[in-house]
Amino acid sequence: MIGFLRGAIAACKAADSSRKNNPVYWLTLDVQGVGYDLQITASTANKLPPVGTDVQIFTHLLVREDQMTLFGFLSLAERELFRQLINVSGIGTQVGLALLNSLGIQDLVKAIVSGNTRVLSLTPGVGTKTAERLALELKTKLADGRLAQVGETRSVNSLISNALQEELEMTLLALGYSPLEISNALNAIASLPILAKTQNIELWIKEAIAWLSR
Repeated sequence: MIGFLRGAIAACKAADSSRKNNPVYWLTLDVQGVGYDLQITASTANKLPPVGTDVQIFTHLLVREDQMTLFGFLSLAERELFRQLINVSGIGTQVGLALLNSLGIQDLVKAIVSGNTRVLSLTPGVGTKTAERLALELKTKLADGRLAQVGETRSVNSLISNALQEELEMTLLALGYSPLEISNALNAIASLPILAKTQNIELWIKEAIAWLSR
């Protein structure tokens, strides 16, 4: 399995078969001279830095008899939610990407947990029955106090942006830590000199996990 890839962005363009109401992009990542093609959502493509910039992309590998496809995600939490989605009967990879693209992680989790089939069915390729199945099969899994509680664990921390804190929470929630554990960890490591005035997500995650594992 390929958990993630770190390399320079070589190219990013819309897939030839991409639909206007459900755009899909191909990201080519140069990893030590080897180009990896990853399928990503339009929202992910819009968040990428310029070509030539180094990025870390979390991946999901789909293996079929006639092909292998890599799907790319900017966060571990997004990848884990994608995997939950495609485990639901009738939800393929394209519909999974469409759900993430149209709703985003927070709104998608909230819609599933609350059983809001109207919001879910606004996504191209998701009908009423599919939306009902999504809510039925994933409601309990996502309402266990982890992904469903993103945004509810805000710590009073002026050192990092809301976007960075949300990303930290999402990643740690996906790794199995509870909202209370995450809140305590972020408040505890906020005073570390090494984290002062830095927005480096990998460094924050490393220190948070170290604190939680102590």
